[in-house]
Amino acid sequence: MDDELFNKFRKLIYEVSGIHLGDQKRALVMGRLSKRIRTLGLDDFRNYYEYIINDKSGKEIIKLIDSISTNVTHFFRESEHFDYLKEKLIEWQESGQTKFRIWSAACSTGEEPYTLTIVATEALNNSVDLKILATDISTRVLEQCKKGEYYSHKVDNVPNYILQKYFEKRKVGNDWVYAVRDKLKKVITFSRLNLIDAPYPMKGPFDVIFCRNVMIYFDDKVRNILINEIYRLLRPGGYLFIGHSESITSAHIGFKIVKPSVYYKP
Repeated sequence: MDDELFNKFRKLIYEVSGIHLGDQKRALVMGRLSKRIRTLGLDDFRNYYEYIINDKSGKEIIKLIDSISTNVTHFFRESEHFDYLKEKLIEWQESGQTKFRIWSAACSTGEEPYTLTIVATEALNNSVDLKILATDISTRVLEQCKKGEYYSHKVDNVPNYILQKYFEKRKVGNDWVYAVRDKLKKVITFSRLNLIDAPYPMKGPFDVIFCRNVMIYFDDKVRNILINEIYRLLRPGGYLFIGHSESITSAHIGFKIVKPSVYYKP
């Protein structure tokens, strides 16, 4: 893959998904796309680029973004976020709130939205109206989300009482698989969403939005689109949680910082 072709792929990926790939990402792009090239029986990267451009159905561009997207997550990741969320949910319920709406943006393979559902279910009583929206650009990971099945190494840091209460355990080969129980699944709606396609179709408002470890892949232009849409969809008094390595201090002055990676909409 020469410079010209790499730049064509970078431009296409950015225009479609907002993902910004630096000069050092060429090896990653080549590695991720090689599997699609083999699957399609094509000769090389140039033929694959032409295949994408000429695919009128638009299905292969989705496969391209699926291949490039990085999905690294686990249950209760950055656990202090969930501790703080539980405090706020209990506080809101005690003040009389009965309807709760949470959005997990860039939900990856589902560990985050399922963790959110567990935390909310533990914090709130059974009579509340709780709904969680989980979105991602990748159709591949959304299918994994809907299955809600995780091998044992994926749930290493989940407390045993949570596993027993919210998962069904079964043997698969030499390993154990933990399947999310239906009582969690029925709370969540999984949907494909490209975060650069603003305005977003959801009506909102949300009480809480988790958008963690995704802005690091965007440039300032796309990041500002995302933050403005999150601000619009979050209710006054609602909270935004982002990744510990991220910051929106300079991106939108409407938010008030509560603590690093946690923001409040006045």
